Amino acid sequence: METPAPPWLPECVARSYPGWVQRKAVTLCKRDQKRGGSGNVQDYRLAIHNAVVASAGLDHWTGEPLDWHLIGSYDPKQADAGGAEHKRRFARLPTPSQPTGSPEPAFVICAWRTNDARHDMTPEELLEFCRRVVAHAEAKLESAAAISAPAGGD
Repeated sequence: METPAPPWLPECVARSYPGWVQRKAVTLCKRDQKRGGSGNVQDYRLAIHNAVVASAGLDHWTGEPLDWHLIGSYDPKQADAGGAEHKRRFARLPTPSQPTGSPEPAFVICAWRTNDARHDMTPEELLEFCRRVVAHAEAKLESAAAISAPAGGD
């Protein structure tokens, strides 16, 4: 079963794409089998590839462009040493994410940062969390603006 790179991927990335899909499929399949999943590596390869094609290169949750040049370059040993700067450098690294959290080959593609922030939330929980973050930030801005506004009164 082939997983040819989508035509929108740069050629230098397209060459490494099939290997990236294979590595992700093996890793995620093994993880999910430990969690009670029954899919095989081929199911995972196809699900990841279909999610990449459907993404059109964008983060499923934010719509931001992903940095496809980063696939295959993440090194967990460097991550431990690099700390927050390393996480920022790889923030837009494309990664398969299971929106339902169930151990099955069903994926969307999002940035590593998004997947890390979303963690184990369902899509509904993520949306509600984001609403609370935005509402809180807007309330703080409004409060700060009210405090700094000159008192009217002539």
